[in-house]
Amino acid sequence: MESAEIRRRWLRFFEERGHTVVPSASLIADDPTLLLVPAGMVPFKPYFLGEVKPPFERATSVQKCVRTPDIEEVGKTTRHGTFFQMCGNFSFGDYFKEGAIKYAWELLTSSVADGGYGLEPEKLWVTVYLDDDEAERIWREVVGVPAERIQRLGKADNYWSMGVPGPCGPCSEINYDRGPSFGVEGGPAVNDERYVEIWNLVFMQYERGPGQGKDDFEILGELPSKNIDTGLGLERLAMILQGVQNMYETDTLRVVMDTATELTGVRYGAEHGTDVSLRVVADHMRTSVMLIGDGVTPGNEGRGYVLRRIMRRAIRNMRLMGATGPVVGELVDTVIKTMGEQYPELVTDRKRIETVALSEEVAFLKAISGGTNILDSAVSETKAAGGTVLSGDKAFLLHDTWGFPIDLTLEMASEQGLSVDEEGFRRLMKEQRDRAKADARGKKQGHADLSAYREVADRSGTTEFTGYSADQNEATVVGLLVDGVPSPAAHEGDEVEIVLDRTPFYAEGGGQLADTGRIRIDTGAIIEIRDVQQPVAGVSVHKGVVQVGEVTLGAGALAQIDLVRRRAIARAHSATHLTHQALRDALGPTAAQAGSENSPGRFRFDFGSPAAVPGTVLTDVEQKINEVLARELDVTAEVMSMEEAKKQGAIAEFGEKYGDRVRVVTIGDFSKELCGGTHVGNTAQLGLVKLLGESSIGSGVRRVEALVGVDAYKFLAREHTVVAQLTELVKGRPEELPDKISGMLTKLKDAEKEIERFRADKVLQAAAGLAQGAQDIKGVALVTGTVPEGTGADDLRKLVLDVRQRVGTAGRAAVVALFTVANGRPLTVIATNEAARERGIKAGELVRSAAKTLGGGGGGKDDVAQGGGQNPAAVDEAVAAVQRLVEEKA
Repeated sequence: MESAEIRRRWLRFFEERGHTVVPSASLIADDPTLLLVPAGMVPFKPYFLGEVKPPFERATSVQKCVRTPDIEEVGKTTRHGTFFQMCGNFSFGDYFKEGAIKYAWELLTSSVADGGYGLEPEKLWVTVYLDDDEAERIWREVVGVPAERIQRLGKADNYWSMGVPGPCGPCSEINYDRGPSFGVEGGPAVNDERYVEIWNLVFMQYERGPGQGKDDFEILGELPSKNIDTGLGLERLAMILQGVQNMYETDTLRVVMDTATELTGVRYGAEHGTDVSLRVVADHMRTSVMLIGDGVTPGNEGRGYVLRRIMRRAIRNMRLMGATGPVVGELVDTVIKTMGEQYPELVTDRKRIETVALSEEVAFLKAISGGTNILDSAVSETKAAGGTVLSGDKAFLLHDTWGFPIDLTLEMASEQGLSVDEEGFRRLMKEQRDRAKADARGKKQGHADLSAYREVADRSGTTEFTGYSADQNEATVVGLLVDGVPSPAAHEGDEVEIVLDRTPFYAEGGGQLADTGRIRIDTGAIIEIRDVQQPVAGVSVHKGVVQVGEVTLGAGALAQIDLVRRRAIARAHSATHLTHQALRDALGPTAAQAGSENSPGRFRFDFGSPAAVPGTVLTDVEQKINEVLARELDVTAEVMSMEEAKKQGAIAEFGEKYGDRVRVVTIGDFSKELCGGTHVGNTAQLGLVKLLGESSIGSGVRRVEALVGVDAYKFLAREHTVVAQLTELVKGRPEELPDKISGMLTKLKDAEKEIERFRADKVLQAAAGLAQGAQDIKGVALVTGTVPEGTGADDLRKLVLDVRQRVGTAGRAAVVALFTVANGRPLTVIATNEAARERGIKAGELVRSAAKTLGGGGGGKDDVAQGGGQNPAAVDEAVAAVQRLVEEKA
């Protein structure tokens, strides 16, 4: 049975039994504590924690999941993988143990003809928690599993919690006996390789207290509402139903390995090392495609780093197996073909996925060619010094300059018998991050613990947003925090966070900045609002300062936004939609949104593109946008089902999470997107859109920045003034400016070259005089001196080599050390001939001595070396240092 059919049967079975089919959530976790979704229950976590009331009593899903803690074990064993699909059925206060157990048994053991998986009942073993007599009785008396195939295990194996105080409960696992060839008998308590777990049923009925580990916590009591959370590993069931030895031989991974063997010429099963590499490639390329499909792009932080790490491991393993050219394109194609039936969006988004993956391969192949040499050199130096640990600064250099993930450095160093100073590397990484930017999490979540906002939501409900049709409204203060702490009152000068029952203030989201404005309290108090965020879904938190009076919880209020600012932001947001559509029309669907920011009078828009957008294309895009403005198209918004929105061809905004009902913003016949932001009523209200240019912000991602309305007009007015001034200066018409200025620049460059040649000739003319002034130091001709200030390093080097040739005739040992000052810093070049080097006089050693005196450093080869420093006043002292060292060596 193919994996796609396993998925279909799962969803159909539970849908027929009253479960709402919930599509797989994105792998990008909607949870600040997670980078990626690691388990099937994650999208349902708010329901289990009681943060949000579930919209259904029963649900089922097949959730995409990624786990990377054991990434180094992938391929080495056949049990570890980074991507997997978790089939789950969930009950929120509806059925409990008996219902979950009966459903599981029915689906597993029903015949294939009847819609089940057709597993032999006698091959199924069950484990229950030590004292879960109820579950044991249901399995034995209701389902009919023999007592000898039911085993009791402790908390570490058969008890579930999230690792923190909250819901928890006993588990019951269903295991499949793969037979004697996989080990000794005795059930899953004895051999989990033979008796492989395929389905875990979690009976969420208790509340746990604090504690560490899987079993060191106290059970505080029963939950008021008992829930069910189950998970069946699709890949494990596929392994059994397809009769293969491990998950890598199942239909969705074996074909990827087959493509890898065709590209490398190796054969699976022939040798352990290449088998490991083939499994790494198959797993990592499938995971990469799924991550890119969900909007992750390679980078050096967070999810982007996870993707970059696994992609580069896959590419490197292909090269270890003998691949020499690009391979990612064919591997990606195979993954999309095999996974596309289950996830059709991979097929429709193929071009963008391929573009991102191929760009990363090109970048890594370039990094390998340079970085491998650096690593080999560092390994050799470490071994030569008798060391066994590669320094943290070398690992950081490889990461920062060549894009080597630390894990790749660890692997490659390990292959050479070295470990890596990870602590030193991570310290340097932390210092770099600290210098680069401060964490913005405080801005998004506010100063308070999230529980304070949840309490407001539980007590007063979510905030009603009126801002689509109103710029002010009356409201009631239902939440008040001072310096992050809930408070009944706030006074003049206090930093406050206010929650209203209804508000016209737009909370930052969907790329749109928050509204600012004022909240006037009935008592006369005024709060200046500077930001609005939603740290908890549906709860708008207004952040500001009390300007006048006292604010109290429960007080009446009038909320007023800064309407001028709102209108400027609305123009920018509508312009973003127009830009998105125009770019897709020009570049194709690969120009999908990858982020945006809409601020007053300007916006930035990030989109997928493998290369820079030509200036002519950008000009065409800008013209098209402004033509749409002139058509005076109406901008409308409508709430509809997600299914209807898809039918209408609406584009989803990047990074947003949507419910069953969505808001669709339509701009005439030109654009249609899912969007919760505020917009103009007609395109004519934008006035003008001016694209300032585009640039790269990461692998396969470009950014357009633009001005809208009055800001665009002011920019063009300034440009016009500059053009007028230039035409006056060059005495020509505006259209002649490019040619005239280009001609001036050409003449200027020619003049600079002529001056450079004159200066170089003048420097070299000094060679004869310097050679005549050579000193004789024990048979060594030594030339030292200074040349005119401003002489460049190249000219100084040419002069030194010329003088060396002049004085090193007839086998005479020669040393030339010349100094200059360029841009306020001393510079030296020193050269020795072969006769001098035979006497132990080396240029590199002389430069290091001179540069140390100058307050700097330097280096080079034995015949010629260069150095510099910080102290121009020490040049004479440096000349003396060189002379002393020559005397010692001669």
